[in-house]
Amino acid sequence: MMDMNDYFERLTNYLLEKNQSLAYAQARTWVELLWEDFETTYARAGYSYKGKELTEMVVRRWIDQYGARLHEFKTNNPKYKHLLNQEDYLKH
Repeated sequence: MMDMNDYFERLTNYLLEKNQSLAYAQARTWVELLWEDFETTYARAGYSYKGKELTEMVVRRWIDQYGARLHEFKTNNPKYKHLLNQEDYLKH
C-alpha cells in the first residue's frame, strides 16, 4: 500500500516533466496544494471519499491542463505567494 509521500513524489515528478521552470520544492508544493484543494472541495460538496486513486487521477489531469504554466500563476494570496519567487529555489 502506498503512503501519501509516494503519491506526492510520483505527481511531483510528473509535474516536473511538464514544467521545467519549476524547482522540485515548488512542484512538490503545487502538488500538495492541488491535492488538498481537490479533497477539500470534494468533501464540501458533500461527496463521500473515493480514495487516493481518484484524487491522484484528478491532480494528474490538472497537471496535464495547467502544469506547463503554473510558474506564471500570479496571486496576492500569501498562501501561494512563496511559489512565485523563483529566486528562492534552485532548479532541479
